[in-house]
Amino acid sequence: MEKKVGNLTILTEFILVGFSADPKLQLILFGIFLTIYLVTLLGNMTLVILIWTDSRLHTPMYFFIGNLSFLDFWYTSVYTPKILANCASEDKRISLAGCGAQLFFSCVVAYTECYLLAVMAYDRHVAICSPLLYSGTMTSSFCAGLVAGAYVGGLLNAIAHTANTFCLSFCGKNIIDHFFCDAPPLVKMSCTDTQVYEKVLLGVVGFTVLSSILAILISYFNILLAILRIRSASGRRKAFSTCASHLISVMLFYGSLLFMYSRPSSTYSLERDKVAALFYTVVNPLLNPLIYSVRNKDVKEAFKKGVQTVRPTR
Repeated sequence: MEKKVGNLTILTEFILVGFSADPKLQLILFGIFLTIYLVTLLGNMTLVILIWTDSRLHTPMYFFIGNLSFLDFWYTSVYTPKILANCASEDKRISLAGCGAQLFFSCVVAYTECYLLAVMAYDRHVAICSPLLYSGTMTSSFCAGLVAGAYVGGLLNAIAHTANTFCLSFCGKNIIDHFFCDAPPLVKMSCTDTQVYEKVLLGVVGFTVLSSILAILISYFNILLAILRIRSASGRRKAFSTCASHLISVMLFYGSLLFMYSRPSSTYSLERDKVAALFYTVVNPLLNPLIYSVRNKDVKEAFKKGVQTVRPTR
C-alpha cells in the first residue's frame, strides 16, 4: 500500500524478497529453517532449564550463560517465523508497523547481547584476576543488576535506533531484497535526507559497540596478564578454558555485526550481506548452546543427571 504526500508516493507496506522465488527451493528452505529453528529453541531452553534446576550450576558464570541462552531463544524468534512464513506463502508483504516492530525487537536483542557479552567478560576478569574477591564481588544482587542493566541499555538503544529509522519517509519501489526489515535496505528506499539519520545511528551503534568491545578488550588484556603469571602449564590451560567459550561467542557475534554495519553505505551489497545477516540472526543462536555445553564438563554432567531423572525406571 502507499499514500500520496505532495508529489511523493509514501510507502506503507513492503515486500520481503527473502532468499528465492523458486517454489521448490522455498519448500527446501522451509524445511531447513524449521529444523534449525526447532533445534535452536530446544538447545537454548535445555541449557536454561539445566542451569535453573541443577544447584551445581548456580554460579555467576552460569547465570550469565543462562541469560545468554534465554536471549538467543528470543533472538532467533524475531527472524525465523517470518522467514518460514515467506517460504510457505506467496504473500511476502509486511506492513510498515510490522516492519517497525521487527526492527525494534531485533535491535533490543542485538544491543542487549552486546552488553551481556561485555558483562560476561567482566565476570571472567574478576574470576581469574581476583579469585579471592570473586564471591564477594559477584553477588546475586550485583549479577542481577548487571543483567538488568544490559536489558535496559538494549531497550533504550532500540527505541533510539527504531525511532531514528522511521523518522524517514520511504518511497519508490516497496521491495526489500532481504529476509527481514533491517536498517540498511530501508535507508536505500528513503526519499528524505539521511545525513542526520546516519549521524544519530553512528552515535547509537558506535557507543554501544565500541564501549562493549572496549570493556571486553580491557577484561581480556588483564586476563592474559594474569594467565601469564600462572607458573604451571595446567593452571594456565584451566584458566584459559574458562574463557574459551565466551571468546568464541564474542568473535562470532561481533565478526558478523562489524562486517554488516562497519562499512560505508556505498559498498553495501545485498547478496553478500544477506549471508552475513543470516549468520548472526539464525546460525549464532544455534551455535551458542553448543559452544557452552560441548566443552563444558559441568553442563554435560547436569544433562546426564537430568536424563537419568526423567528416564523411566524398569
